[in-house]
Amino acid sequence: MRRALQLARHVVQAGMSEPVSAIRNLGPAAVAAYARAGIHDARTLRALGAERAYARLLEAGTQPHFIGYCALVMGLQGRPWNDCRGAEKAALRRRFEALKAGSGRAPGGDGERQTVAGYSDMAEMSMERVLDRIGIRSPAGGEGGGVSPGSSERRERPEGPEDQ
Repeated sequence: MRRALQLARHVVQAGMSEPVSAIRNLGPAAVAAYARAGIHDARTLRALGAERAYARLLEAGTQPHFIGYCALVMGLQGRPWNDCRGAEKAALRRRFEALKAGSGRAPGGDGERQTVAGYSDMAEMSMERVLDRIGIRSPAGGEGGGVSPGSSERRERPEGPEDQ
């Protein structure tokens, strides 16, 4: 830790930009993720702010992770990542979910929402709905009985020992 602080001071004194790791809570994995998103120094990260910087991470293909978002927000405030609680944490969760919902863009940045079986939001899909939509499971089949695609009749499940 002492060595990292000395290095950060040296970087500032030499007129070089501070590394992303100079921000509290952000270690080597975060540094690599921010670099993939085009954020290479702490000054740029601070200028972007938590929401815009995290949105860039998501657009660059980083998987959303609430604790990573908290680490960024808290780090920019100079606080430990696990310092938020109660109403503050709930508000952060809502901001995180909003960022996630808005991040369905392809990494190429074309602005198109990625979809799975016509659904743009994973929260609105259930496995059954997806299977129905792509034609693997018949909507008439419901759960259990199993219907072959194209068939309108339910197949009866053979009796097993548990039925006797």
